[in-house]
Amino acid sequence: MSTARNIPNDRGLTLRMFATGLMLVLLYGAVIGILIAVGISYALVLVIAGALLFCQYWFSDKIALYGMGGRIVTPEEAPQLHGAIDRLCAMADMKKPRVAIADTDVPNAFATGRSPSSAVVCATTGLMRRLDEPELEAVLAHELSHVAHRDVAVMTIASFLGMAAGMVTRMMLWTGMMGGFGGGNDSNNNQGGDQAVLVEMAVLVVSVVVYAISFLLTMALSRYRELAADRSGAILTGQPSVLASALVKVTGDIARIPTRDLRSTESFNAFYFTPAIAKNGVSISTIFSTHPSLDQRLAQLASLEAEMGRPS
Repeated sequence: MSTARNIPNDRGLTLRMFATGLMLVLLYGAVIGILIAVGISYALVLVIAGALLFCQYWFSDKIALYGMGGRIVTPEEAPQLHGAIDRLCAMADMKKPRVAIADTDVPNAFATGRSPSSAVVCATTGLMRRLDEPELEAVLAHELSHVAHRDVAVMTIASFLGMAAGMVTRMMLWTGMMGGFGGGNDSNNNQGGDQAVLVEMAVLVVSVVVYAISFLLTMALSRYRELAADRSGAILTGQPSVLASALVKVTGDIARIPTRDLRSTESFNAFYFTPAIAKNGVSISTIFSTHPSLDQRLAQLASLEAEMGRPS
């Protein structure tokens, strides 16, 4: 359900978020069961699960904002950005989220947060420099739609699980490369050493599987939620063509950003207004893309413009 009076609900998005949440619950249960099955104590598993849930709920938004280089700004520090969000929140009849800026030339925007009350909407300095005021408001309306639809909370939590699993995977692989699983000494010849190796291998396999499943869950939700936010944001401003203009401008300018700079932000593509690195054509990479194609987004906005009685 939308938390903004003037941003419409999207039933398809609600169903997808429910399915993603349900799969995350099942994934948690499976992970706990596997860890117990390989011999890890119930108490340790419960402590780990509790700590992970606590971190997901309280710190996932802060970790995401930090990872993307955003910092909270006051109205005095960013009057243009705050003014635009104030106007849009008044139009949407929704609570104003915190406002942040990321100091990067990559033109983009994102929203994060575990709930509408703790949400953050962030724009990059590159975006604010390139877009005119109506285009910037159109992009911010898109991001506020994510907050109102609550899909940003599901994405934040789901991505945190994947990031945690990926971190464990890298740590386990690094440990294996440095000294081999189980320490690489004579103790591996006894039963205790063999059991330690099995536990470490099981943790590695579980973390890889969790990372893969959480990634697929994120992709399943991400593309649809971008189309839903495009539609809701355009309805809020009443100017689908302006959002389309912003999309074309941002996508074109991103193509001119050095690949090295884009690579540093690519891991957060699922949160961004447009992906840092977009692939052309149809391939495995586009099948698992975090966003629908530019053509698909523009076609939806053109259709919406026509519905409003203004030819695109």
